[in-house]
Amino acid sequence: MTIQSIIKKSIKRLELEGKLLTPDFYAEAFCKESKKVGMAVEDCNHVDKYSKTLNKEFQKELTNYRIRTMSELVRFLISKLNRTNSTVCSEALEAQTIFTKRVLQVIEVLHNKEATLLAKKSISLLDSRASASQIEQFRQLWVNFITTYDDTFLQKLKIFGSVDSSDLKSTVENLTIGAKLSEVGSFDLSRVAAFLVSSLVPSIASSVNDKLALLSEKIKNNPSLLDTTGVEDEIKSAISLRISLDKQSVKEMVKSLDVVLDKLSLRLIDMIEQSDNSTMEIQSIKSELESYSDEASSNFKVAHKKLFTIATALEENTQLLSKDLTTHSSEVHILSQRVHELERELEDVRQESKEDFLTKLYNKRALDEFMGIKEAEFERYGRNFSVVMFDLDHFKAVNDNFGHDAGDAVLSAFAKILKKETRSVDVIGRFGGEEFMALLSETDTKGGAIFAEKVRKHVQKARFMYKGKRIEVTVSCGVSERKKHVSLKGVINSADEYLYKAKKDGRNQVAYKI
Repeated sequence: MTIQSIIKKSIKRLELEGKLLTPDFYAEAFCKESKKVGMAVEDCNHVDKYSKTLNKEFQKELTNYRIRTMSELVRFLISKLNRTNSTVCSEALEAQTIFTKRVLQVIEVLHNKEATLLAKKSISLLDSRASASQIEQFRQLWVNFITTYDDTFLQKLKIFGSVDSSDLKSTVENLTIGAKLSEVGSFDLSRVAAFLVSSLVPSIASSVNDKLALLSEKIKNNPSLLDTTGVEDEIKSAISLRISLDKQSVKEMVKSLDVVLDKLSLRLIDMIEQSDNSTMEIQSIKSELESYSDEASSNFKVAHKKLFTIATALEENTQLLSKDLTTHSSEVHILSQRVHELERELEDVRQESKEDFLTKLYNKRALDEFMGIKEAEFERYGRNFSVVMFDLDHFKAVNDNFGHDAGDAVLSAFAKILKKETRSVDVIGRFGGEEFMALLSETDTKGGAIFAEKVRKHVQKARFMYKGKRIEVTVSCGVSERKKHVSLKGVINSADEYLYKAKKDGRNQVAYKI
């Protein structure tokens, strides 16, 4: 395989892909063709060569962004350089310095070696890419800690041994508590046991669990157990169980009360809607509730009984209320379905308002919106685009000779050709009558001319049939690009003028100016 053959295949690839013969596109196609035939070309390996000189983080980003060409690599590096901000770096460095000082101050007042080691490891946070605001937030937390920290409680341990404020763990391990109890007085474990047993009795639950009763009995009979370490886990488990029993009891009470209140609420609503005397009845119920509020607060069963009595008094309205609610629910369901139908119809109308009913392409209104978007992208980002105007030649003769139904069939068939030849990023629509427009993104005049020529050849070769008869159809095209004009209106008028020139010069051709 010779270089000349690779060059030809590269140019052919660009034509098949619909790309312009630019240096970047050509270089990419040339490298792909060279790789396909197994020919090593040094210029095609520049990206890999220079990528290996970057750090691993950048190399990973290059892989994620799929950088393949030198142009893409340069743009990537430029974007990285543009993000560098000396002010942000300076602020972050200053915040890190202050943060380090606060950490060292905290270390000085801590009482164990592990905390000192942990604080040293926290310095590694400064090596991460934390923002200045994040570091400032952590610094303030350290400031609050050192400001409010109080270690005077350590002095209470002096009666049991020496206190080393620099190592709290060592201090605790060296305490001789047993030998010093005589100095602080003896503990009356029986009194403590009595208080503990009382605390284990559930305050709300109606009965004591067997496990709680067994532990209470054991402590009551042998208070010295409180001075052992083995009973600690049993006490913790018992306390958790006591709390659980109380919670379960409250849950059952509230559940029972909720049922009564739900029924009461339904009856009150029904009374309001259907009784002329509802106000007086509600006032009567309110007075009755107020009359025993104090008593109910001290006895849950009394509150439950009286509320249930009120609910029973309103029971006679249940069937009528249920029937009304069912009727209302059915009406709401029907209205909901109708709302959904109207929403779907509205969405269909919105879609149809931008679609040409015959060709199913965008209509003139939609084209105007897309032209506005393309113009905004051009003004803000400099994204060039081309406008191609199409007009079916002698279309009036088709209507006159074959009828309007044949004309509609030709328009629909031409619209399908346009859809087939355009890219997903391009916009095509019916400008009016037999005239169509294409908006080609990131495309200059030459690229637009290539596209228009493909459409023209496709139309010329196509067989337009109607009721067994072939209709000869050709199309004229005018092309212009945005960059060469001072306004959007200017580029549209220019494309229209070139379309007129193509028709004037004999039709079935593409007119433009490079």
